[in-house]
Amino acid sequence: MSELVTGEAVALELRPARLPSRALAVLLDLAVAVAVYVAVTIALVASTSSLDGAAQTALTIATFVLVLVGGPIAVETLSHGRSLGKMACGLRVVRDDGGPIRFRHSLVRGLIGVIEILMTFGVIACIASLVSARGRRLGDVFAGTLVVRERVPFSSGGFMPPPPPWLAGRFSGLDLSAVPDDLWLAVRQYLTRAGQLDSRVGWAMAERLAADVAARTGAPVPREVPPPAYLAAVLQERQARETRRAFGGASTGEGAAPVEPTAPVVPVVPVAPASTAPPPVPPGSPSVPPSVPSSQDRPEVSRHVPPGGRSGTGFVPPA
Repeated sequence: MSELVTGEAVALELRPARLPSRALAVLLDLAVAVAVYVAVTIALVASTSSLDGAAQTALTIATFVLVLVGGPIAVETLSHGRSLGKMACGLRVVRDDGGPIRFRHSLVRGLIGVIEILMTFGVIACIASLVSARGRRLGDVFAGTLVVRERVPFSSGGFMPPPPPWLAGRFSGLDLSAVPDDLWLAVRQYLTRAGQLDSRVGWAMAERLAADVAARTGAPVPREVPPPAYLAAVLQERQARETRRAFGGASTGEGAAPVEPTAPVVPVVPVAPASTAPPPVPPGSPSVPPSVPSSQDRPEVSRHVPPGGRSGTGFVPPA
């Protein structure tokens, strides 16, 4: 692992390519270059058979230089460090600071590669790669380049550790509506890569993220809760609320308890009061005729309710 620091103070973790993968990439590039060189040479010999020997020798040298030296330089320059062999092996040539190479880098690598690869059959290049800590040959040392691996082995990142069980439901009353989405994304990325970070760097990052989340929620981080556990618990609470909002009830607000359905209201039909008997009249009153029949001889009182909604008095005048 090679760690580089850019001008913005960003640490880049580059995986230098080792000798076996680089040797395989060089063999593939040489096989393609030799095949093109042979085809071009046959075409030139067939088309320049009428020339003298000196001209044919000059054309042969020019073809060698253009195909076996200029060809790899042009390919690396145009593809930004990815020749056919390096693409097949998942490699790339970059600068020491991690940036893409330019023509001058490819030119220095190609010219020195003629000596350490073509003329010595790769012996010098192999020795230099074994001695170098980052597997660089002489062309890489003089050009200021590095061959790195683009395809890295798959690691089971993306797994977020769950919060401790004693924090279950601890932050159910927090107001998470003011926390922006980019802060949630930063918390998720930290939790998925917490196991790959340095302990001190990871702890400092967790404290900073926890302080940002607490500032948006308006509640400080409890002292007894570690910052990584706080972030995991708060993120789990947000995911639980999103799940309830999506599947459990659309009317439930952020951080609010679900509303219980109320019982249906049964309409009450008003009942007319029963007819009451007339108030008792004191004996000897002149307003009561003496021939008023008794309650046994009185006809049946109609209990019909008038359309106005009032009940009758039940008094029937004497016959």
